[in-house]
Amino acid sequence: MPVRKVLIANRGEIACRIIRTCKAMGLATVGVYSQADADALHVALADEAIAIGPAPATQSYLAADAVLAAARASNADAIHPGYGFLAESAPFARAVADAGRVWIGPRAKTIEDMGDKERARDIACACAIPVLPGSARFTPGDCDGIGEAAQEVGFPLLVKAAAGGGGIGMRRVDGLDTLAKEVANAQALAARAFVDDAVYLERYVARARHVEVQVFGFGDGAGVHLFERDCSVQRRYQKVIEEAPAPGLPRDVRLAMREAALTLVRHVRYRGAGTVEFIYEPDSREFFFLEMNTRIQVEHAVTEMITGVDLIRWQIELAAGSLAPVPQEAVVARGAGVECRIYAERPDKHFLPSPGELSRFRVPEGEADVRVDSGVLEGDRITPHYDPLLAKIITRGRDRTAAIERMRTALGAVVVEGVVTNLEFLESVLRDPVFRDDLPTTSYVENGSYKELA
Repeated sequence: MPVRKVLIANRGEIACRIIRTCKAMGLATVGVYSQADADALHVALADEAIAIGPAPATQSYLAADAVLAAARASNADAIHPGYGFLAESAPFARAVADAGRVWIGPRAKTIEDMGDKERARDIACACAIPVLPGSARFTPGDCDGIGEAAQEVGFPLLVKAAAGGGGIGMRRVDGLDTLAKEVANAQALAARAFVDDAVYLERYVARARHVEVQVFGFGDGAGVHLFERDCSVQRRYQKVIEEAPAPGLPRDVRLAMREAALTLVRHVRYRGAGTVEFIYEPDSREFFFLEMNTRIQVEHAVTEMITGVDLIRWQIELAAGSLAPVPQEAVVARGAGVECRIYAERPDKHFLPSPGELSRFRVPEGEADVRVDSGVLEGDRITPHYDPLLAKIITRGRDRTAAIERMRTALGAVVVEGVVTNLEFLESVLRDPVFRDDLPTTSYVENGSYKELA
C-alpha cells in the first residue's frame, strides 16, 4: 500500500527523528500532542498537528482511540509508533490495520509473542538459545506461589514488567523479606507505563554486560543483523551510554550472538526493525537471551552512525512494500560509535528527574562525525509527565578510543542552564579507566568508580 502521509504516534526526540526521515522521503507528516506539549518541537516540525488529550500519557499518548481518531481526521495513511507508549501494543497494531492504515512495525502476532516475556523465553528455548532461569507471570490479583517461584529462580533476582522494556518497572530483590514490596512496586510502574501490570521473575547476574544485536527482518524469514551494541552503562536499569560495535567481545561470542539473533528473526518471520538483547558473562564467556524489542530503539542512532543505514527509512519502505531484501554482505560497519543520552536529572539524587525551564540550550551543530538527536529547544519546559531526555549525542571515530575522544569534545560544547543534567556524570564516565580499559558491567554505575574522578 502506498504511503504518502505518516502520523507519528509519539513525542520528543524520536518524533523529530521520524519527521526528519519522512521529509527526506517527501512524505507529509502528522504530529500528535498532549496539552503539555502544545509548544513542543515535534509539533512545530510536523506538517500538521492534532491535540489528543491531557498531559498524563494514559490520557494522550497511550490513548489508542485518540491516536486513531487523529489519523482519520488528518487522513494519514500510515502510523509510526516510535519507541515506548503504543510501540509494542499488539491491540493497537491490529486496530491500525483494521482502520485501513499502514502499521510501520512488526506484525501484531509477533509483538504479542515477543512482548510476552514468558512466551518469548519459550520461543528462544525452542531455537536452542540459552535463557536465564525465570518464572511465570504474576498479576496483582494472582501472586500465589510467587515465593516458591522466587526460591526456584534464586536470589538475587529481578522483578521485570512482562510487557515492558527500557528497564521500566524493574526491581532487584535480594531476599524473600523484600519480595512482596518490590513486586507491588514493579506492578504499579508496569501498569502506568504499559497498561499491563503483569510481572515475572528472572535470575540476576551481578557481573554481566548488556549486549544487544540490531536486526531487520523482511517478513519472509530472511533478515540481516546490523552488528551489536554494548549498553552496560545503566542507571536505574536504563541505558545512558551505548557503543557500537560492542567492544572487547571474543570473536566466537560475537558471531554466536549475531547468529542467535538471526535465528529468532527466521523462526518468527520477523518484519521490520528489532533488537535482540542478551546478558553476557565475561568470566564464563556465556550469553543468555533477555528479550526481543519489537520496535526501533532509543540507541538505534549509534548503529546508523557506523553503518550509514537509515533504519526509519527502511521501516517505512518495508511497510509500504517498496524495500527489497538486503543481503548481509551489504551491511558494513565503519569505525566505532558512542552514544550519550543527556537527561535533565540529578545524578547526586539517584538520577531523579530535574524538571524546569531550559533557559539556555546549546549543542554541537554541523561537526564531522557528530550527530545530535533532540526534541527540545531553548525556552522549553521539561515537565514531570514524560521521560526527561534532552538530547542524544552520537560520535564516530576510526576506533573506540577516537570515538570516545570525539564524544568528550562534543559534550564539552553542550550548554544547558535552568535544569540540572547528567553532563558531568557522562564526562566522568568517559574519563574513567574502568570504562576505557576494563569495560563496564551493568553494575558499573552502582559501583561508582567514576565518582573518584569528579
